[in-house]
Amino acid sequence: MTDVAGRLSSLTPSERTLPGYLFWLSRPRFWLYLAGPVIVGVVYGAAGPGDVVQLITVALFAYFLLPANLFLYGINDIFDADIDALNPKKAEDGREVQYTGSRAVAAVVASATLLGAAFVPFLPRTALLPFAGFYLLGVAYSAPPLRFKTTPFLDSLSNGLYVLPALVAYATLTGSFPPTLLGERRTLAYCGACWLAAAGLMTWLHPFLGGVFAVYLLFVAGIVAGSVAVSRAYWWFPAVNTLAGMVLTLGGIWGLIHG
Repeated sequence: MTDVAGRLSSLTPSERTLPGYLFWLSRPRFWLYLAGPVIVGVVYGAAGPGDVVQLITVALFAYFLLPANLFLYGINDIFDADIDALNPKKAEDGREVQYTGSRAVAAVVASATLLGAAFVPFLPRTALLPFAGFYLLGVAYSAPPLRFKTTPFLDSLSNGLYVLPALVAYATLTGSFPPTLLGERRTLAYCGACWLAAAGLMTWLHPFLGGVFAVYLLFVAGIVAGSVAVSRAYWWFPAVNTLAGMVLTLGGIWGLIHG
């Protein structure tokens, strides 16, 4: 184990005991991957300071801090038992414990899974959707027949489950999902920031490329400065894209000829 894990293990029951094994099974260094988003969802969903700390928010934080991690990583370890036998992280001196078929461990994982059902009567209908999504992704990621973790694109997509606790907490307090519409000004600012980043990256490759991409930044700046309607500016993009593509192509031809 790492030095940090070693110091932490001295304060916890031995992994050879059931409590100690369950502690390490839950991946304590990853606890805030699920519980942290709950805090974010609560802070942005609260109407005032009094909404932050209440029974339901504390209960959600506590659940996603430990039981949800037991569910998530327990399912993973149970269905990866054969593979983990060859995993150096699960070796005797590795950083993680290895599931060996204990019925007691399986029972605790099942209990942690079922514990989530206790929230159902207390959550608004809107919050139940991401709550169910968390469970579905948690199971589908590791358990057959789906095992998303074995399919590259689905493996990455499954990481979306880590944002779902935030949606659960936010929807619990507001009864709705976070707003996704930025509005015209913020959308233009977002586009400008993306084009600025693109121009910076392209400049790092070659100043010529950065200059071409900077055209888009100037374009959005012109829309804002001239108070041009987005519905009108939208139809200018074919011309801008054609010009940018032409300049890139001519630059490439120049490079072929002159080296």
